[in-house]
Amino acid sequence: MLSRKQHIESLRKQAEQGYTWDVIVIGGGATGLGSAVDAASRGLRVLLLEAHDFAKGTSSRATKLAHGGVRYLAQGNIALVKEALEERGRMLRNAPNLVRPMPFVIPVRNWVQKLFYWVGLKAYEWLSGKLSVGPTTLMSKAEVLRVLPTISQKKLAGGVRYFDAQFDDARLAIALMKTLHVLKGMAVNYMPVTGFVKDGDKVCGVQAKDEWTETVYTLRAKAVINATGVWVDQLRKLDNASSKPMLSPSQGVHVVVGPEFYPAKEAMLVPKTSDGRVLFVVPWLGKTLIGTTDTPREDIPWEPAALPEEIDFILNTAGQYLAKAPTKADVRSVFVGLRPLVKAGGGGTQNTKSISREHTIITDPSGLVTITGGKWTTYRSMAEEVIDLVCEQQGWLNKPTRTRNLRLEDDLPTRKPGSQLHPSLELNEAEIAQAVLEEMAMTIEDVLARRSRALFLDAQAALDCVPEVRRVLASELNQSEALLDAQEQAFKALASKYMVR
Repeated sequence: MLSRKQHIESLRKQAEQGYTWDVIVIGGGATGLGSAVDAASRGLRVLLLEAHDFAKGTSSRATKLAHGGVRYLAQGNIALVKEALEERGRMLRNAPNLVRPMPFVIPVRNWVQKLFYWVGLKAYEWLSGKLSVGPTTLMSKAEVLRVLPTISQKKLAGGVRYFDAQFDDARLAIALMKTLHVLKGMAVNYMPVTGFVKDGDKVCGVQAKDEWTETVYTLRAKAVINATGVWVDQLRKLDNASSKPMLSPSQGVHVVVGPEFYPAKEAMLVPKTSDGRVLFVVPWLGKTLIGTTDTPREDIPWEPAALPEEIDFILNTAGQYLAKAPTKADVRSVFVGLRPLVKAGGGGTQNTKSISREHTIITDPSGLVTITGGKWTTYRSMAEEVIDLVCEQQGWLNKPTRTRNLRLEDDLPTRKPGSQLHPSLELNEAEIAQAVLEEMAMTIEDVLARRSRALFLDAQAALDCVPEVRRVLASELNQSEALLDAQEQAFKALASKYMVR
């Protein structure tokens, strides 16, 4: 049983006794959780602090694909693709309940396109070596229509099938959190870092505030890692107000519609849209996920909103390839993720499609280590690299990572007997109780956005489930009616942002 209350009590005692962790990781997304698990796998004493909930930010808003990056191959970035393909293979092996192979079909207009994409994707397959998940093959028009029955036949001349993998991002984050616990590490959500503890000019810990009790803790560590994604620059300024920004964030929008628009088991990739990106149409948890966009942002809100033109672009592009074009009225949910894109040269307005998605690790003069960039697929290799660096800096010898072959605690929510809460969602009362009792869910949003994916699949259906979630939170966590009223109002306001009016 993972109890936040017990974690906080343990944290309080350790803080009072002047306990020193080997590593404090700030940030409970993919990179932070991965780094904490890697450190704990080496026998280090690890504490992870998350300001909101695990995977609240970018790490719950991905396209749900573990992939090498087909378009990075087209850009000639062979090393990045090869690394990502190796990590895709490890994800499939280490979290088989949450990551599975997914065939993709690229529809083509003529034989020249078919040959071009087959050659490129065959190279993609070869780069994955022994970790390949399936062969790249040519498809006739009849075969494409058989596997993608709702694809538009206009100008269709066949296709190319290749393989990548699909996963549930927020659920994988929870698996990492559980794995950290098994490895004797500790992760606490709703514990934002409000300042740094320093010995002279060197960081030797953090001050953090419990959002539920407003208690401030002084927590000491030999090393502190900033893994806060698009918010790394804010934390670096907390350490040193003159720190220069590392990132040029952009946002990616995803639209979810019903399965009737795409009742297929194989995904579709549109290789080149009007803005030069790729578009995915992917079956996901009984719905159809379509995305994504790439729009620069100056601000970095917790809940970024989709621009109307982004939604129009996704629907219009999908409509060119589907026999029945989805409209705004058909959208069940729309969600937005912010990408921590590392600046190519530091400063200036740049096209976000040209900015590096490779990760960056820097150590500030204070000793604060920051890691950012990258993507979900490479979270493990990023974590290994940053913990290797910390071990080198601290003189910790003979502490190799164990995460390359570490099976994650990736059990899916137990499908205990119980009625389905909504016809559009696979969610029952037992799963809500499990989220609260075993996965540190503290709020209505935690349950309906990340422990289950209700908000991301069907925002209105998620709203319909609120009374049952309230009842479980009141029963299992003894939360007051006033607190639950505030949570319900906040969730209603949040859900409205996931709807298209």
